[in-house]
Amino acid sequence: MEPVRHIVLLGAGKSATVLIEFLKDIATRRKWKVTVADKDISVIEKKIGQHSHIRPLALAIDKELQRHALIESADLVISLLPPALHFLVAQDCVLFRKHLLTASYVDNDMAGLAKEINKLDVLFLCEMGLDPGIDHMSAMQMVDRIRNAGGRIQSFVSHCGGLVAPESDDNPWHYKISWNPKSVVLAGKAGATFREQGATKTVKYEQLFKNCQTVTVQDVDTFTYYPNRDSLTYISAYGLQEVQTFIRTTLRHPDFCKAWQLAVDLGLTDEKNTIETDSMSIGAFIKAHFDRKKISTDIHDAVLKAQFDFIGLNDETLINKGQSCSADIWQWILEKKLALAPADKDMIVMLHELEYEIDGKKQSLKSELVVKGQDSLHTAMARTVGLPLGIAAVLVLDEKIKQTGLHTPTVPGIYEPVLAELVKHGIAFREIEP
Repeated sequence: MEPVRHIVLLGAGKSATVLIEFLKDIATRRKWKVTVADKDISVIEKKIGQHSHIRPLALAIDKELQRHALIESADLVISLLPPALHFLVAQDCVLFRKHLLTASYVDNDMAGLAKEINKLDVLFLCEMGLDPGIDHMSAMQMVDRIRNAGGRIQSFVSHCGGLVAPESDDNPWHYKISWNPKSVVLAGKAGATFREQGATKTVKYEQLFKNCQTVTVQDVDTFTYYPNRDSLTYISAYGLQEVQTFIRTTLRHPDFCKAWQLAVDLGLTDEKNTIETDSMSIGAFIKAHFDRKKISTDIHDAVLKAQFDFIGLNDETLINKGQSCSADIWQWILEKKLALAPADKDMIVMLHELEYEIDGKKQSLKSELVVKGQDSLHTAMARTVGLPLGIAAVLVLDEKIKQTGLHTPTVPGIYEPVLAELVKHGIAFREIEP
C-alpha cells in the first residue's frame, strides 16, 4: 500500500492558485495530505473550497512553535512566502530533515546553509518556478544537447516576461500585474551585470530602462528587454565559462520601459523617503515628485502623457496611508490602476537565443515558450510558477528525483523529468532554426 505523504505549502498568494489545484488533484488521486498555510486563512479557503485531504491553516510565520510543529509533520515543504522569509523555513527544514522547494533565488542566507544541507539525505531545490526555474531547465536541456553533440556555445541570451495578453491589453502602459506587486515595483533595484562580446558590463538601476533593445517573438510581438540582475552567477552554473556573451533579461512592451524610466527618474520607486499621505490625492503625490525633480507635468511625449494621465496624474482619490515611502504608495497606485480585471488574461513569454559552433560551422538556435492565462485567478504566471513546484514535489516524494543537498534545476536528473511532465500540462517550447 502506498504511504500517505504530507505536503506543506506555505503561502497562498497570487502565484499559488494553480499549485493548490495541482495539489488538490494529487491529494484526491493518491490520498495524500496537504496543508496550505497563510496568514490570511480566508485566502486559502477561497482557493481550496471543501476538500477532505487538504487542510487550511492560519499561520503567523514568526510563531516558532506553530511553525516547528507544522514543518516537523511534513514530508516535504513548498515555500511561496516572500523571499526574505525562506531562511526561517530553511532552518526548520534542516532541523527536522525535510525536503524544501522554493521558486526564489538562492540568496546569501540559503547559500550559507549549504554545508549543513549537503550533509542531509534531503533535497533543497530553489529557483524552481518560472524565472528562475523553467528558464534554467529549458536552457540547460538545449545547452547539454549541443555540448553532447560536440558543439561549443559562444553566445547565450535568455529573455522572459510576465506580460498582459494582447486581447486584454487595454491601457497605455501595456501591462497588468499578475504576480507579487512589490516585486514589480522593486524590479531592477540591484542593477544588472552581464557579459557581452567578452566584456563584463554593469548597468545601474537609474539607467536600466533607458535605450532598451528589442527582440521579436514569432507570431506574438516585438518586445523591449532590459538585463536582469547578475547574469554572471549563472555562467558557472550552466558550465559556460568560455562563452563570449551571456545575458538574462526581462521582457516588457516598449512603451512600458519608457514610462518606468520616468517613474525611476521621478523617485516614485524610492524606499528611503517618508511622505505623509493622509488627505493627499494620487495626483498630488505624483505631481509632488515632478516638482521635486524639477520636471514639468506638461508632458509633450503623447505616449508618456497618456500613461501618466492613466496612472493618476490628475486623480483626486485620497491615499490616506499615513506615513509611507514613495515605493509603497506607488505600489498601491499600480495595484489599483494596473489590476487584472476578472476576465483578463496574462501571458508568459520566454525566448532563448543560442549561437554555437559545431564541426567548424557557426549555427544558431532559438527556443520559444508562450503561455496564456485563463482569467485573473488562473493566470499564466500562477501556472508556470506553481506547476514546476508541484511536479517536482511529487517526483521527489516518488524518489524519481534522487538528488540531495542544495540545488537549482540545472542538472538532467531534475530538469528532464520535470520538463517531460510540464509538456503534459501544455507548457512546451518550440525550437526554431534559421
